[in-house]
Amino acid sequence: MAVSPPLPSQSLEAEFEAQNSESPLLQIGNDGLTKRVIRKGLTWQTPFFGDEVEVNFRGQVENGASLESSYDKGSTFRFKLGQCEVIKGWDEGVGSMKKGERAIFKMPPNLAYGEVGSPPLVPPNATLIFEIELLSWNTIKDLNGDGGIIKKILKEGDGWATPKDADEVLVKYEAMLESGMLVSNSDQGVEFNVSEGYLCPAMSVAVKTMRKGEVAELALKFSYGILQNSDRIKEPDGFLRPDFKITTIKLELVSWKIVTDVTGNKKILKKIKKSGEGFDRPNEGSHVKVIYSCKQKDGTIIQKKGSEEEPFEFTIQEGQVPEGLERAIMTMKKAEQALVTISADYFSDNNSQGEGEDTPNNNNNSNNKALYYEVELVDFVKEKPFWKMDNQEKLEACEKKKHDGNLMFKAENFKRASMEYEKAVKCIEFDHSFSEDEKSHANTLRLSCNLNNAACKLKLGDYTEASRLCTKVLEKDPLNVKALYRRCQAYLKTSDLEKAEVDIKRALIIDPNNRDIKVEYKELKLKQKEYNKYESNIFGTMFSRMS
Repeated sequence: MAVSPPLPSQSLEAEFEAQNSESPLLQIGNDGLTKRVIRKGLTWQTPFFGDEVEVNFRGQVENGASLESSYDKGSTFRFKLGQCEVIKGWDEGVGSMKKGERAIFKMPPNLAYGEVGSPPLVPPNATLIFEIELLSWNTIKDLNGDGGIIKKILKEGDGWATPKDADEVLVKYEAMLESGMLVSNSDQGVEFNVSEGYLCPAMSVAVKTMRKGEVAELALKFSYGILQNSDRIKEPDGFLRPDFKITTIKLELVSWKIVTDVTGNKKILKKIKKSGEGFDRPNEGSHVKVIYSCKQKDGTIIQKKGSEEEPFEFTIQEGQVPEGLERAIMTMKKAEQALVTISADYFSDNNSQGEGEDTPNNNNNSNNKALYYEVELVDFVKEKPFWKMDNQEKLEACEKKKHDGNLMFKAENFKRASMEYEKAVKCIEFDHSFSEDEKSHANTLRLSCNLNNAACKLKLGDYTEASRLCTKVLEKDPLNVKALYRRCQAYLKTSDLEKAEVDIKRALIIDPNNRDIKVEYKELKLKQKEYNKYESNIFGTMFSRMS
């Protein structure tokens, strides 16, 4: 880099000591290094230890000879900061500089060549004076802390964000062997999922540290340069060389698509095609407007909803769209466009819970590994949170959610029904501001929702939660026959026969003519008989062995 040298109107020592200078003397560190800024830098950033810096300089011994000058040589000087490639005063001094800054440093012997000196120009215990201009630097990082991937930033990227494991990146690269032979490159760019990697292990590690538009050079050691997916790499003669080991990669992060693992197990993946507006996202009960289509892997469209003129409208968690798609939409922002991939495993895991009549997987997904949705969240209006509702609104919201739960229960979608009953109870959870009439109404609703939810839990096989909900009802209403009956059912399923007998007898006392309770009582007696027989056999076997 051609830079004009400063005018030699006075010695460095005189310039450093000038009393009329507008720049004050600065103390750098605690070892006696002093600095006077001749020209301020262009940015606020300073290099870190390990970075490769480029400088121009001239120097002299205090009250002595002139030293080497990059201006005289006509070329700049490069070194790695903090790596003992220069005297300590240089490391500390340059580390305090900003890009474009020019400064004069006075370095005491302990930060220069000490008692030994550097013959013939630098005598023992000499103080040195250097004028240094910091032209630029390349950030160099040891990405794994083992020297296996050394990254030098050739061009800074934009923004602050970097890709995550689930994201899909677009990169350009050139990969070379130790001999300098180019073994693979992509001028047009190649896309890959960060966690799955590409070419060699270093690519995934490095790209997670890069910003959009950043260009870096990677120096590789150990196993980080060993080829993966090596069928992509061919020698000019067409023969595969499995022993290729990459030592240098020039890598550019062109862009990336953010991929969200909605469920945390890769069964619902959302890839953002177009970023949305703001920070808000739909929640439970939000009224949303969407445009979406569902495709199979071969591109066959099997479902389409909404258009730009008339988006499809629905309320979150009312069973109007497939649950997997709904969960992905709840992670989206207004105007966001995304590709959503829902694994067949997700549908099979949730099939017993009911996916609704509108689920396209009912007959189509059995032979497909996944369904692919293209979704645009046009707009949404969030449901008013219950803590912002007045008393009447809370009661009305509770009744609506209870009604929705009843509809889901009739449709045998017990999982969603349970969720609706739970949300209904939350609406009236804090009733300290209710009037006596409102508290009475709220209590009736609460008991009804907990009882209905207990019925859902029985259907879902969650017998512990079913008995807990029934107990909550009985704490408020000890004579509630339905609660005793359902808790008895839960106890029978968990083989708590003594507790089941207490509940069923109490229920019979309260309602002796209830046919369902009588049937349950017979079931209990049958189980007790089977258990007694089993117990008798166990003890009989034990006694026979003892005798």
